[in-house]
Amino acid sequence: MRPVNQERKSVKARGKTGRTPSRGIARGQAQQPFGRRSSLRNDPVSRFLRFLRRMLEARRPVLWLMVATIALTGIAALFASGVVGRTVHRTNTAAEALVSGAGFGVAQVHLAGNSHTSADTIMAALGFKHGQPIFDVDLRAARARLLQLPWVADAEVKRRYPDDITVRIVEREPYARWHSSNGLYVVERNGRLITGEGAGSFRRLPLLVGDGAPEAAEPFVEAVGQHRAIAARVEAYQLQSGRRWNLLLADGVTVKLPETGWQKQLADLERLIVDKHILDADIREIDLRSPTHYFFVRRTVGADKDKKAVTGSSI
Repeated sequence: MRPVNQERKSVKARGKTGRTPSRGIARGQAQQPFGRRSSLRNDPVSRFLRFLRRMLEARRPVLWLMVATIALTGIAALFASGVVGRTVHRTNTAAEALVSGAGFGVAQVHLAGNSHTSADTIMAALGFKHGQPIFDVDLRAARARLLQLPWVADAEVKRRYPDDITVRIVEREPYARWHSSNGLYVVERNGRLITGEGAGSFRRLPLLVGDGAPEAAEPFVEAVGQHRAIAARVEAYQLQSGRRWNLLLADGVTVKLPETGWQKQLADLERLIVDKHILDADIREIDLRSPTHYFFVRRTVGADKDKKAVTGSSI
């Protein structure tokens, strides 16, 4: 092996050759600020922006409270003087005139489905004005007002561009008249009152008498309708004490029916009228409440002296 001699450098020589002189900035030399301009603009816009920035950075609650108070006072003064209201009104009027002039004002309202409700009543409930911008029409509010009318069960209000409104009405179905202590009313099948206005003109409808009669009438009236001889002579259906029915027939004849089992008694009454001609006799009352006997009361003699009982099998 050949020895390799390495030269050792002295510490002094290493210090001279191992370091490189640094390139620093001499003390006292002016340093330029990074990212900022050396001079600020002095134009009015810049001065105003600097003022706003100083105001936002400053913590002066009293000053800001004073500024807010002055601003609110000025706004309130404008509203109180009516300047804002008049300006808004003039703006709205001008906008409405512009829309109407463009052909989007309400020109026609088409009605359908109304039979008992007059067109004038419907138009008054809708509240539309001729020439009103069709975009300003509140369809939901108009429908809600229609549903407040007594005959209206449902309603549909639609826009038809550019200038028409379509209204479709579904009216309640009258079922009977109800003579109550407060007057005469038209009622639905479920007993709900429709209206008392013009109720006298519905003479073809069954007449109900007594408290609670509208709610309980449907099954009884329908059952009576199955017997033609009885239905042709009935003038009113009278509910007694909310428990049972009386039939008020033509010529002032009253037929008293039981609380239960009246279906059979109606069949017997039909036979009495058709086969026995019971209504040709001088009778003012037929009592069918007993399950075994029928009682007849004549007109000419007092009821206690001439109340005749006849068994069901004998008739």
